[in-house]
Amino acid sequence: MKNVEMTVEGTVLTIKVDLSKEFGPSASGKTTIIASTEGNVTIPGREEKIGLNVYRKK
Repeated sequence: MKNVEMTVEGTVLTIKVDLSKEFGPSASGKTTIIASTEGNVTIPGREEKIGLNVYRKK
């Protein structure tokens, strides 16, 4: 994962992303990647999965 922190308290998932970071252009070059789980990942301590991408247009 890039720039993604996840915590679970009870049944609440909290996702933390630092919006000031950048990881370069997307594959298409149309957006700048800020954070990504880089595919679907299992939520810590759970059976559910999450897929997250945070980006901004160039």
